[in-house]
Parts: sequence; structure tokens; C-alpha cells
Amino acid sequence: MSQTRGRYDFCIGLVLAMSSSIFIGGSFILKKKGLLRLARKGSMRAGQGGHAYLKEWLWWAGLLSMGAGEVANFAAYAFAPATLVTPLGALSVLVSAILSSFFLNEKLNLHGKIGCLLSILGSTVMVIHAPQEEEVETLNEMSHKLGDPGFVVFATLVVIVSLILIFVVGPRHGQTNILVYITICSVIGALSVSCVKGLGIAIKELFAGKPVLKHPLSWILLLSLIVCVSTQINYLNRALDIFNTSMVTPIYYVIFTTSVLTCSAILFKEWQHMVADDIIGTFSGFLTIIVGIFLLHAFKDVNFTLANLPVSLRKDDRAANGTLLSTYDCFNHEEESSACLGEIQSTESLSARRNGSLSAF
Repeated sequence: MSQTRGRYDFCIGLVLAMSSSIFIGGSFILKKKGLLRLARKGSMRAGQGGHAYLKEWLWWAGLLSMGAGEVANFAAYAFAPATLVTPLGALSVLVSAILSSFFLNEKLNLHGKIGCLLSILGSTVMVIHAPQEEEVETLNEMSHKLGDPGFVVFATLVVIVSLILIFVVGPRHGQTNILVYITICSVIGALSVSCVKGLGIAIKELFAGKPVLKHPLSWILLLSLIVCVSTQINYLNRALDIFNTSMVTPIYYVIFTTSVLTCSAILFKEWQHMVADDIIGTFSGFLTIIVGIFLLHAFKDVNFTLANLPVSLRKDDRAANGTLLSTYDCFNHEEESSACLGEIQSTESLSARRNGSLSAF
């Protein structure tokens, strides 16, 4: 019965995590559209510290969409391990990439399509090999875990790094280095996930009729979550305003997911109960997602499709074999004649130079 209940909770968490990715992926597009409209109006941009986006309805629509996604994500953490829920955020990258091609004129080429398929494949592998976390059913147990020396050291380091990035590195390099603001969002996000997990346990106890509201940890977690999420929203807006959405989204995903996996491993000891096959499968799935996201965005400006793939292969083969385009091949295709003539002339000139002939000059 317990195993059946666990499988049922797992499926609920999986569906909620996928729904969350759809809402969050769409929120990036709505926010970016709102910020672009403000830039055209000449308002002070979020990257410069402005808050004019608070008057833009598209930005609020994106915020509401992200809120719906975060609520679904919040619920997912209550049913499934964080090591499963967080990596599935890759689906939000896919949604963002697809919608960007329609609404932000950011084209999805062949590399991007392969990246989407790899991200889906990696997500599937991670779902199959998802770890089982230690059961934490009460706030007292959560309080004991939060007081673990390993987690205390981790949380302290996160706070110190965040403060240095916010007050020292951010003012100097935030406008030019994409990693600054995204790193702030990501490392603080690891703490926000821990708060969400704790509040999920508190809500379960509340429905069970326990005096959760009298427990100080509930209010500490709620206050910490508000501070973390507010900071994330602020610096994510700055990153989106300054840099391209297709760059912000994948980098944020990789750093955020790595931070959450590290935090979950320290806090919930998820990796201690995994066999070697599941550990390898989890890492393989995560690395496959990272490769997919890299292909999705690293070559986004390259105009490369299946239609011109055979042409590229033919040119590579000819170059490898040392063969030249014949005059007949050039003039047989009128639209390519000028390009071919240029290639022939440049090749002949190169041959003359190699033979020591001055006639080419």
C-alpha cells in the first residue's frame, strides 16, 4: 500500500513539474515582450535599476504566468524528490525557445531542434532513474535537517557569495558579464527550494489538523522564501533586460539546477540510497540535458537546416578530396555561377602561388 501511494505521489509530482515548466517557459516570453515595449518607450530600463516594468501589463502577465508555474512547482516538491522536479525545468527552456521563435523572432535552426530532442531524452532518463529522498513528514524533522552542520555550512557559503555578488561584483561587472546576475538568482534559488520543501510539509501538517501556525519554523521558512524569491525576480529581470533571452534561460537552468542538486544532496541525503545504475543514469540524463541546451542556444545564429545539409557535405567532400568545381557544374546552375567562378579564380590563384608562378599577379 505504501509503495502504491509512493508511486501515485510520484506521478502527481511529475505532472505538476511538467505543467510548471510550461507556465514558466511562457513567462519568460511575456516578460521580455513587456521589457522591450518599455525600451521602445524610452523608460528607464530594469538593467539600469529602473522599475517602470511595474506599469506594463505584459510584464504582469508574465509574472502571473510564472506565479502559476511556481505554485505548480511548489506542489510538485511536496510529492516528488527535488532531484527529479528541478531538472525537469529543462522543459521550460524548450517552451521558451519555441515561443521565442514565434514571438521574439529568435529562429530555431537544426541545432536547436536536435537540442530540444536531447533535452527531452535527458529528462526522460532522469525520470526513470529518479532518486528516493529521506522521508521528512514533520516540521520537527525538517528543523533537525536544517540544523545539520553540512547544510549550515552550505547555506552560510551561499549567503556570503550572494552578498559579494550583489554589493561588490554586481555594480562593476553586472552590465557586461551575463554570469553575475544569473549566479545570484541561481544560488539563492537553492535556498528557496529548501524553503518550499519545508512549507510543503507545513501545509500537509496543517491539513492534518496540527498546530503548524504556532511553530516558529513555519514563519521563518515563509519569510525566507519571500526574501529569496524577491531577490531572484529582481536580478532575473536585470539579466533578461540586458542579455538575450536565449542566453539567459539555459545558463540560468544549468547553474540553478546544479545548485539545487547540491543543496538537496546535502539536506535530504538523496544520493545515499541510490544504486550505481541510478546514479549513472541521473548524471547521464542531466549531462544530456546540458548538451541539448547548449546545442539549442550556442548555434542559434547559424542558419543551418536540413535543406542545406547535403550541400555542406558535398563541399566538405570536395575540399577533402582536393577536387575543384568544374566550369560545367558552375554554369549548369545559373544562380550559383558567380559564386563558383569566384571559387575557381581563388583556387587557381592559390595554385599559382604554390607553384611559384608570378603570372597570377
